[in-house]
Order: sequence, then structure tokens, then C-alpha cells
Amino acid sequence: MLHIINEQSGKTIQLKKGDILTVINPQGQQVSDMVLFNAHDIKEKISSGKTLDFEESILLSTGNYLWSNRSNKMMKILEDTNGRNDFLLAPCSTETFVIMYDNVGYHPSCLENLTRNLEPYGISQDDIPTAFNIFMNVQFDKYGKLSVLPPTSKPGDFVKFEAQMDLLVCLTACSAEDSNGGTFKPIHFKVKSQAK
Repeated sequence: MLHIINEQSGKTIQLKKGDILTVINPQGQQVSDMVLFNAHDIKEKISSGKTLDFEESILLSTGNYLWSNRSNKMMKILEDTNGRNDFLLAPCSTETFVIMYDNVGYHPSCLENLTRNLEPYGISQDDIPTAFNIFMNVQFDKYGKLSVLPPTSKPGDFVKFEAQMDLLVCLTACSAEDSNGGTFKPIHFKVKSQAK
């Protein structure tokens, strides 16, 4: 069954160990922020630092694992048709749009969408870690200066993950203009259960 995350929104799902999650970019050039929590202990969550440590790379794609703050594998990337994701930048927030976009009014954000969709599970905004930014195209120069460029993803590109433990997963269709080439589009996903 295909699930749709509308533009500038989010959704939480539960996965069992072994389940396959496929995150799809139906129109191309749209980022999806993803955070993970241990379904049985929400204090265990996805960790950018541990993942970059153990995978020894900041460019994560097919064959890499996403690790927890307790040094456990949470997801394996089985297939990635685009090959460009980010695990450096935090979810966009109200402050992002004030500080970086000079925005003065309300603006939807990934942090807001993650918070809204995770609060029913007892997870507050302060509990939300750096997200794995699927399809996000972050570049850096020889001095370490970061730049966010339009995603290179084409319509139909996808990333397929295998859950390494029972998980609570929250996904967004990112709300930041720069991350998405200036437009906002939906994100699709599918879950294939491995339960017997």
C-alpha cells in the first residue's frame, strides 16, 4: 500500500524488525527528514554522530547503516537510486526561517511536523535528534563551508531501508525552500512487513 505525506507535513509509522520501508520521491527534488526511535524505549534514537563515526563517512547510501545513540544499528540502507542524502543539518525550525530566511511570519517547518506527529508517543520537541535527510543535497568546499543545493533526485527515485529493531519512524515532506529547489512536493512511502 502506498502512503502519501502531503507537502510541508509529516507522518509517524511503526516498524517491526525486518520490515522494509521504501521512501519515494514521486516528483523529484523533494527532501524527507527521517527520525528513528526504539519502539520499546524512546530514549534510544537515531544519532548522526554515532552513524558518521561507525560508517566512517558523511555520504551515506546503499550498504550503510543508521546507528543509535546507544551504538546499535537501527536501519540498513538496502537500495538508494539517487545516492545523495544528508546527516549534517538539523530539521528546519521556526528559528531556521528567522535566522536564515529573514522570515517574519509563520512558516511550516520539519521540526514542527516531527513534534506534532511524535507527541502522541510521548516524544517532545527537545527529544528530537538530527534527522537523516533523505534526498538532501548538502555540499561543502575545501574550507568546510556548507551550501544547500537543489536535490539531484528525479521523479520516482527511492531509498529502501530495512529495520534492524522495532522502530518508531517519523517522516516529513521538508518545508525549507532551499532544500527543495524552491518548491514543495509530497513524499510517498511503502512498508513491506516481514512478519510470518
